[in-house]
Amino acid sequence: MDSENETGFEPVTGDGPTAPVRDERRAASVRTAFEGMLQIRRLTNTGRGSPESVPARWETLRPIRAIALALEASGLAASAVDDSGLRIATGYRLEQGESPSSVRVEWLGPPGSGAAHAEEDELARCAAVLRELGWTVLLYRGPRRRRFLEVEPPAGVRPPNGG
Repeated sequence: MDSENETGFEPVTGDGPTAPVRDERRAASVRTAFEGMLQIRRLTNTGRGSPESVPARWETLRPIRAIALALEASGLAASAVDDSGLRIATGYRLEQGESPSSVRVEWLGPPGSGAAHAEEDELARCAAVLRELGWTVLLYRGPRRRRFLEVEPPAGVRPPNGG
């Protein structure tokens, strides 16, 4: 048995020890999980003209998981680190944002990978995916002028204590 079958499906956040093998089994798991998320939106966002276009409460309570699923389902690559914590793959990395319901999205890679040069275009791709799914996405510049996204649910969908 592989670890995905033993522990259940987990979307990648870019901080794992390795990115999962992108094979047909993983692709099927991602499709199933993403369709499940859209189904939750259809069932819980009733009364909206387009229930799939707004994050469901489930997503606002687990924003890193929801955003990781959306990015992985779109085919964007996640970064990864080795057992010692050194970055070994170029891609998105997610972490808790400024508020409990927000997520910071960075584009990172190993030294010399060119991730810093690709981050503007790659973060724009991440932003497009997330905006299409109803998330509010803002682009910022941080230390060393590196860009990052701050992603949060739209104002009318935020959890009560989530910002």
